[in-house]
Amino acid sequence: MAQKSKILIIGGTGYIGKYIVEESTKAGHPTFALVRENTASNSEKSKLIESFKSSGVTLLHGDIYHHEGLVKAIKQVDIVISAVGSKQIADQVKIIAAIKEAGNIKRFIPSEFGIDVDRAHAVEPAAHFLGVKASVRRSIEAEGVPYTYLVSNGFAGYFLPNFGHAGATAPPRDKVVIIGDGNPKAIFVKEEDIANYTIKAVDDPRTLNKVLYLKPPANILSFNEIVSLWEKKIGKTLEKTYLLGDQLLKKIQESPIPLNFFLSLSHSVFVKGGATSFEINASFGVEASELYPEVKYTTVDEYLDQFV
Repeated sequence: MAQKSKILIIGGTGYIGKYIVEESTKAGHPTFALVRENTASNSEKSKLIESFKSSGVTLLHGDIYHHEGLVKAIKQVDIVISAVGSKQIADQVKIIAAIKEAGNIKRFIPSEFGIDVDRAHAVEPAAHFLGVKASVRRSIEAEGVPYTYLVSNGFAGYFLPNFGHAGATAPPRDKVVIIGDGNPKAIFVKEEDIANYTIKAVDDPRTLNKVLYLKPPANILSFNEIVSLWEKKIGKTLEKTYLLGDQLLKKIQESPIPLNFFLSLSHSVFVKGGATSFEINASFGVEASELYPEVKYTTVDEYLDQFV
């Protein structure tokens, strides 16, 4: 059996990064995490780092702003996965420069984990953010770095626990605000499944220099369909209010950061249908559940059971 690639995860203590680290070790890859010196002193993160250590992860101290240390870390592995947060997205050019200098990397997966930045239609402020992600793609291509772009679509853990109602800890039981007319299809994938598909892709020749789309068939649902699933579970019809396109645009303009950002992403997904408005063409992309039918992903229906 071919030896499993060594994987370096940058941003491994972040929201999606921790799932990727866990999945990489579970799949038997020698797994490395680039961790800042001061992260270990953060009480919440220190527990996570201890769990990494106990599962055999090699911790490398450093960050993306120290070029020599970054090159040294990259030289120890075959694959680099970036899961850096939104504030560091543009700075991934520093990772690209270090990969280029190291000269040994078989694949780079930049931090995207959302909708397809080259094919989504977004208003500000999301448009700017997606533009930054797209510019990182162009830098990767210009430098000839082998890549896989991962389009995970929506994080189940962001939307399904409260249907987008900020501050709520469970789906609504009386009233629900539906963004748009509720008909465009969206896609939500459980974070552990996103990590599973990501790790499956790292050594797969079919995903090299392609966009890997996560579109599990049972999870392609409109807002109306998600509400309907929930109503069946709780045996109750919710009172519905629709926040239509023009009203939503007005609300985006009037809202402070970061609410305006989340609302503008919602506009792209639930009004423009950004996750499902195009066909995946073999010239640029592949679909994860077709490549890996053995993955038993969590459906939206199953995910909602925990809140009943």
